[in-house]
Amino acid sequence: MNKLLLIFYSIFFCNSILYANIHIDINRGIDVSTPIGISSFRWIDNRSNNELENIAKVIACDLQNSGKFSSIIIPEKNKEYSKLFTQKNFNFSSIAQELNINTILIGKISLNKKNEYLISYKLIDLVNIPGKILLNSYRTAQIQSFRKVAHDISNEIFKKLTGISGVFHTHITYIMHNKKNEYPYQLCIADYDGYNQKIIHQSHMPLMSPAWSPDEKNIAYVTFEHGNSAIKIKNIQNGAIKHIASFPYHNGAPSFSPDGEKLAFVLSKTGSLNLYVMFLKSGLIKQITNNHNNNTEPSWFPDNYSLAYTSDQNGSPQIYKINIQDGKSHRLSWEGSKNQNAEVSSDGSFLAMVNSERKEQHIALLNLKLENMHILTKTFLDEAPSISPNNTMIIYKTSYSSNSLIELISTNGRFKKTILKIDGQIKFPRWSQKI
Repeated sequence: MNKLLLIFYSIFFCNSILYANIHIDINRGIDVSTPIGISSFRWIDNRSNNELENIAKVIACDLQNSGKFSSIIIPEKNKEYSKLFTQKNFNFSSIAQELNINTILIGKISLNKKNEYLISYKLIDLVNIPGKILLNSYRTAQIQSFRKVAHDISNEIFKKLTGISGVFHTHITYIMHNKKNEYPYQLCIADYDGYNQKIIHQSHMPLMSPAWSPDEKNIAYVTFEHGNSAIKIKNIQNGAIKHIASFPYHNGAPSFSPDGEKLAFVLSKTGSLNLYVMFLKSGLIKQITNNHNNNTEPSWFPDNYSLAYTSDQNGSPQIYKINIQDGKSHRLSWEGSKNQNAEVSSDGSFLAMVNSERKEQHIALLNLKLENMHILTKTFLDEAPSISPNNTMIIYKTSYSSNSLIELISTNGRFKKTILKIDGQIKFPRWSQKI
């Protein structure tokens, strides 16, 4: 098959996935990533089922989303590549040149004696050691679990080829607002790529700022259901709701510590916004900042004792770091008229934040070791960045026309994709942190 046609085939399948009233859209990246071929998984008795095609499509999109790979889906009618399962006398170098790929994934599906689907797959090197089998494995599943299995295979491939743990099984949370709904405000969770959306809480009054617990069992959020703002934690598994804070004036911006033992948040009961930390086992609340400035949007460093936060202590909002034990703080961001809404990477090496300049808001990355900033997005009003737990991707909210979108971008800037778009507003996206 023509090389350009294969590339088009790959883009088309990632671009045309539809579900409910939410759709996925893809924009091509700006740099060249490692090319990988994903052969359509086939039935060994030559049966065909369009649902089964999703395995190859999901894997291809997963790897492409990371920005580290350029995925090419090889259609089912190119059956000669599936013969790689049983034959070894292939000219692997010619396959690499023909398809312009470095590795190829081939797979097949059959039914085992337990009437389960047996999904077998191989990952083959075509360039470094042509013909070397990098992965040779299988999984069993029911058809409704095919998407999860595809994410698991993607994780395995990603780990093998990069040495980095994959996060394609993780989840996101966000707030949807649509005035047409009986309950206009909805707290939702979904797969990291926007699929399998579930509403876990809904309200007539505003909901804000959801935050995952590190074990992915709870979500803290802000609600106005009783008039004033309050911070609560909802257990996703049993639906139980725990009250955290409802002091006079503002209660907001909850953030779980990486060890799950503490919850940082913001209160304005003293007249200005200040940072507080609750020790969840005891319920003890400790005030972290105590001044007349506005200190907000806490995000934890991996040491469990330091916070990045936004403060206007020097006039305009900038990012600072504070130790919750001794209260010592220092400024982190220096480029741009405003920097706010920062999130710390899981390894503490960089921040994702909103950088404002000339009435535009972009997502920026601040390398904390080199102390340099890189503007990642070029859209107009970007906000609320959240980093994947392996630090390879970021989701954020942006606006287009009268609607808001949740977009995903790789941290190397090579790939960008809209994962959620609805009739209404989507706000406060947050990525779960359990790998």
